[in-house]
Amino acid sequence: MSASDVKVENFGCRLNALEGDSVQALAQAAGLQNTTIINGCAVTGEAMRQARQAARKAKRANPDGQVIVTGCAAQTDAAQFIAMPEVDRVIGNEEKLRAAAYSTAYSTKGGGVSDIMTLETATPLPPTPQSGRARAFVQVQTGCDHRCTFCIIPFGRGNSRSVPVAEVVARCQLLVEQGHKEIVLTGVDVTSYGPDIGEAGLGSLVRAILTQVPDLPRLRLSSIDAVEIDASLLDMVIGEARLMPHLHLSLQAGDNMILKRMKRRHTREEAIAFCAKLKQARPDIAFGADLIAGFPTETEAMFENSLKLVEQCELTWLHVFPYSPRPDTPAARMPQLDGPTIKARAAALRQAGDSQRLRWLDGQMGQVLSVLVEKQGTTSSEGRSGNFARVQLPPIYDAGALVSLRVTGHDGLKLTGDVL
Repeated sequence: MSASDVKVENFGCRLNALEGDSVQALAQAAGLQNTTIINGCAVTGEAMRQARQAARKAKRANPDGQVIVTGCAAQTDAAQFIAMPEVDRVIGNEEKLRAAAYSTAYSTKGGGVSDIMTLETATPLPPTPQSGRARAFVQVQTGCDHRCTFCIIPFGRGNSRSVPVAEVVARCQLLVEQGHKEIVLTGVDVTSYGPDIGEAGLGSLVRAILTQVPDLPRLRLSSIDAVEIDASLLDMVIGEARLMPHLHLSLQAGDNMILKRMKRRHTREEAIAFCAKLKQARPDIAFGADLIAGFPTETEAMFENSLKLVEQCELTWLHVFPYSPRPDTPAARMPQLDGPTIKARAAALRQAGDSQRLRWLDGQMGQVLSVLVEKQGTTSSEGRSGNFARVQLPPIYDAGALVSLRVTGHDGLKLTGDVL
């Protein structure tokens, strides 16, 4: 890294990565030099370890450079990073979106972390270009009003705060004018969108985007909470071709007692019925899901219910999280499982997900899919279909192109076929 560089290392969710673009632009505009910014995540103990490790690695690689830690990692445990000799400055999740936080005169190591729970409005992200991404991302809200017993993220992000419809639509229009053919709506709890600013819900926002940005070919939702989907959004998921047939569901478990102890708002039966209803109405839809392995008090029978959910909901793309206790959360005070059991159950869930994905890929044979090219290589290009399958293409297609492909095979991870 040259002395004039600002390097941002993003960890965690898509929203954090999107904010990382703004962090880099703000830091550079403030005149920072020779600086590494760790935009950390706090969702698991492993995520926090990665943030600490990244800070130490950055200082070892460049002893004369400045290391800043921000993101949910800094917001939820600022003291931990303030105490690290490798860290020069700690900046909170709200402060990282303010130009003043990167002023060279801002010298207090830990003074850049405020009480995020007091915020009532979402801070708009600067319209930073996303030229390096085929799929562009737009923040629609941040924060979360729920208090799941395992989760520390509300204390890293604050309460749910929505971005006004007009602002979201304008950002989508700008991205389309810049050449993006797919936009992903992202946030911390996107299905909570709206009530805090007097809007009807996420469905009304999606309808406004599709109506007012007619040149946008593909709109996609990031992780959603199925129990919060409003009727308008459900109708569009079923019937709107420009809304991609892929939903990533925040399920977390498949056993009702564990769901209750997690303080989730759905049952396993509701999750299964939701997926079945959408699959019947829109057969090309694919589901991803977040699942936690080894939650406190989880018996073998309870875990089997989560394992069965993978097939019962036809979960194609899994994010499996081995449970780790987060400070000051109710689940951290529950009877814990031992590490080997948690590790084994996470591996079993991933194996079930791999098996389900293979069955789903087999079922794609002969289908004609629209594919957005994301990476162009020397021997092949790679993209994503509307239902989020990875697709391998000939290298003649540039990133950002939309192509139609008839599926003829797969390698267990990526679909292949004939471009039409």
